[in-house]
Amino acid sequence: MENQLLGPGSRVKHPAYGDGVVVKLHVAAYGVCFTQYGMKLVGKEYKDWQVIEALPTDEAVTFNEAEKSLIKILKTWSDISEVVPLGDRWDGGMMILQPEDDSLKPKEIPIDAFFHKIVMVRDRLRVLEQRINSHDKLTDEDKFNIQQYITRIYGSLTTFNVLFKNKEDNFVGDKS
Repeated sequence: MENQLLGPGSRVKHPAYGDGVVVKLHVAAYGVCFTQYGMKLVGKEYKDWQVIEALPTDEAVTFNEAEKSLIKILKTWSDISEVVPLGDRWDGGMMILQPEDDSLKPKEIPIDAFFHKIVMVRDRLRVLEQRINSHDKLTDEDKFNIQQYITRIYGSLTTFNVLFKNKEDNFVGDKS
């Protein structure tokens, strides 16, 4: 392949590091953010990767745009959970699980700890969705069928939407 100069936002597939996005140009190398390995420098003369989408270098990309793109990539492909605010009325609250049998002791859980677990479930479902959608061995029908199960899981979790401060953080199930 002829060496072409890649601009920020160009998508590549490296044989060792996998999928990545060019985020910065250096004199002799590209700064590439790989989904599994983070930021790596790759020489501009490197020829063994596959260029999925080449963007021209003269296309101006602001730092703000690059930052937004990187945040989107990290949210989509990492196991890092985002900070989601708990509804104000629940701050400092306690969840109490009371057994029917009065001789048994109730279980008290700080509501923010419980809320954190719910957010982690949501984040891991999102990562699972992305991995299913990008899986190269599943057929489109298989992906669709698995996605239907995930949608039903989201629907089962809508009960916990009362805990979220912002509506955009809520679980959404099947809208039909």
